[in-house]
Amino acid sequence: MASYPLSVVVLAAGEGKRMHSDLPKVLHPIAGQPMLGRVLDAAQALAPSVIHVVHGHAGETVKAAFADAPVNWVYQAEQLGTGHAVMQALAQVSDGHQVLVLCADVPLISAQTLRDLVEAAGEGVSLLSVCLAEPRGYGRVLRDADGAVMGIVEEKDATDTQRQINEVNTGVMCLPAKPLRRWLSDLDTTNAQGEYYLTDCIAQARRASVGVQSLVCDDPWEVQGVNDRLQLAAVERACQRRQAETLMREHGLGIADPSRFDLRGTLSVGRDCFIEPNVIIEGTVSLGDRVTIGPSTRLLDTHISSDTAVLGHCEILDTHVGAGCQIGPFARLRPGTVLADKAKVGNFVETKKAQIGSRSKVNHLSYIGDAELGEDVNVGAGTITCNYDGQAKHLTKIGNGVFIGSNTALVAPVAVGDGAMIGAGTTIRDDVPSDTLAVTDGRARQIPGWQRPHNE
Repeated sequence: MASYPLSVVVLAAGEGKRMHSDLPKVLHPIAGQPMLGRVLDAAQALAPSVIHVVHGHAGETVKAAFADAPVNWVYQAEQLGTGHAVMQALAQVSDGHQVLVLCADVPLISAQTLRDLVEAAGEGVSLLSVCLAEPRGYGRVLRDADGAVMGIVEEKDATDTQRQINEVNTGVMCLPAKPLRRWLSDLDTTNAQGEYYLTDCIAQARRASVGVQSLVCDDPWEVQGVNDRLQLAAVERACQRRQAETLMREHGLGIADPSRFDLRGTLSVGRDCFIEPNVIIEGTVSLGDRVTIGPSTRLLDTHISSDTAVLGHCEILDTHVGAGCQIGPFARLRPGTVLADKAKVGNFVETKKAQIGSRSKVNHLSYIGDAELGEDVNVGAGTITCNYDGQAKHLTKIGNGVFIGSNTALVAPVAVGDGAMIGAGTTIRDDVPSDTLAVTDGRARQIPGWQRPHNE
C-alpha cells in the first residue's frame, strides 16, 4: 500500500425500493453476512485511517446492526446522487488523503482488488471497471484514441453509439481529497436523473491534467451490484460457488454438488470429508477427518470429530460430537448436546443439553433433554425424559450399561444406577438402584368372546 493516508467512503444510503422489503437493502445477507458487513471487511483489510459510512434510508436500523463497527457514520438527509453522498463525508476528510469510494451493495469486492486500485491511483485518480457482454443499465467508460480514460457517461445520458461500449463503471474509484473537494463543488444536476454524479469527477480530473488510471476487473461477480431479489440470489450463488471451490481446491473437501452448497459462516475440515447436496452450514463449524454429512442437513456452531457419519435431514445446533458416531437420519440435536465417541443417535430422535456416553445408543423416536447418559446405554424407542415441571428444568442421570425399554417415561429429577433395566412402558418417578429391574405393575386384561359394537 502507498504511504499516504487513506479514507474510505462507503455509500449505503439508498432505499432499495426494488427489494420490496422492510429490511434496508444493505442489511440483506450474502452467505449469512449483511452486504454492508462484507464491504466493511474488505475495506478494513486495507487498514485505512477512517471508514465513513454514508447512511440515509432506515439509517438507525443500519447503525444498530453495526453498533460495534469501527466506522464514522455520516447522514445524507436527501439522496441526491453519488456525488452528493460523497460530499457529505468529504467534510471530515483531510486534504492529504486519498479517498476510496465503495458501494455497500457490491458485496463480493475483494481486499486485493481494492489494494490494486489504490496502488494504481498513486496520488491521482483510479477507477474500477468491468467488461460485460450485456452492459445495459450501467455507466459506460469513455476512452480516447490512445485508450486513456476520458470520463464516464451514465446510460440515460449516453448516445446510441456510447451505449455500444461494453466497458462499464463499477462505482468503485479512488480520488485525491483536495481536488475532489473542488470537483464536487462544481457538479450540477443537468442530467437525465437530476442528480449529482460522482462519475462526472473523472472528466474533471482529465481536464485538470490529473492522471486517471483504470483497473479492469476480470471477475464480473466481484463487482456485481444488488438492486433486487433476483440479483441478490445470483450473487449469493456466486459467493457460495466461490466458497465451495476454495474448500475443494485448497482443503480437499468433497462436495457432491457445489451448486447446492451453503456456507453461512466459517468451516474448517480435516482430510477426506464429504458433504452431500443441500447442506447448510452456519456459524463456526469444524469437521475432523473422514466425516460425512448427509443431504439436507443443517449444522450450526458445531464440532464433529473424525469418522462420524451424519445421515440425511438432520439439524445439529451448538453440539460437540465425538469420533466414530452415527447421527440420523432425521435427528435433531439441540444446543448443549455432547456425544462421546461411538455414540449413536438415530432417526426421529431429539436431544437438548444432553450428554450421551461412549457406545450409548438412542436409536429412534425418543426425546432426551437435560440428561446425562453413561457408557453402553441402550435407549428404546419412544423413551422420553420428562425434564420440565411447568416451572423449571430437571436433570435425568443414567448410569453405565443401563437398558431402557421402549415407551419409557423418566420423570426428572431422577437417577438410574449402573446396570439397571427398565421394562417397556414403565414410568420412572423414583431413583432406580444399580443392577435393578424396574417395571410398571399391572398387565393387560383380556376378555374372551368380546364382540365389537356395530352401528345400526
